[in-house]
Amino acid sequence: MTKIIGIGNALVDILVYLPDEKLLHEMSLPKGGMTHIDRKGLMRLRQRLVGMPVERATGGSAANTIHALAVLGNATGIIGAVGDDETGRFFAEQARSRGIDTHLAVIADEQTGTANTLITPDHERTFATHLGAAVQLGEALKEVNLADYDILHIEGYLLQDHIQLGEILKAAKEAGLTVSYDLASWNIVRDHRALITGFIRDYVDIAFANEEEATAFCGQNDAEAALRQLAAITDIAVVKVGKRGALGMSRATGDEIVYAPITENIEVLDTTAAGDFFAAGFLHGYIHGEPLATCMNYGNRTAAEVIQVMGTKVEPERLRKAIELTIEN
Repeated sequence: MTKIIGIGNALVDILVYLPDEKLLHEMSLPKGGMTHIDRKGLMRLRQRLVGMPVERATGGSAANTIHALAVLGNATGIIGAVGDDETGRFFAEQARSRGIDTHLAVIADEQTGTANTLITPDHERTFATHLGAAVQLGEALKEVNLADYDILHIEGYLLQDHIQLGEILKAAKEAGLTVSYDLASWNIVRDHRALITGFIRDYVDIAFANEEEATAFCGQNDAEAALRQLAAITDIAVVKVGKRGALGMSRATGDEIVYAPITENIEVLDTTAAGDFFAAGFLHGYIHGEPLATCMNYGNRTAAEVIQVMGTKVEPERLRKAIELTIEN
């Protein structure tokens, strides 16, 4: 059985609906992007959120993808670092309850990282992320043998330590793993485009980007042009184009762009983790040897499920049914 392991920031999502965009402007948070905040910034944010309804769920981009893959019946593992606190225990228990092999370092005197997900009335989410213990991945990496797995899924948010990220990617390729990489956030792509290009070219087999990330990578407002640039340096490239679906190219399809449209009219509640669940559906298809178009259709269906709920709390049966319906159609 193909085994897939994810590596990324082990975070717990703190989900908050905002009445407007005022808080984003006050804290200089670029709408739709991800901004790192220090402990002082975290305290300031928490003070501003007092009295607002808050929900909690396991988070972290790679972890979201791995959770969804586990629900779909795949053999999975997760690498990360958490604090010695209740939040870290919550993260670990949620993963184990899904049958995920956990390779989690517990860091004393550090808080478990949190992704404060600020959702504006247009359903767009903006992240103010306090990484805390999550950055100390080195301790967890010592305890896992990548060769026990077949695929590594990695999140672009790890570019906060590009030296470590490069070492992880190199180790994965030396161990013979297929590497899947999510570009993560348009502002990360904008700020690290040359570095990302090198990593994808040298180590990555499957690259995922949404339309904003893709155009930041490409340098022009053209999703197809961005897709072609990505496809030129990796085996499989996918650009998610929101409610229109997804575009993909692979070495197998040559110069042909494969389009997987969304045919359903879906009511969006929260776009948190839409890209992560797309990656899960896609990789589920990839693991089972499906062609590119089918993999993208799986991705569209799993993403459609998560955007209809708050956070990442999709009922397992509902997620599995989404794949079954795709197969039937």
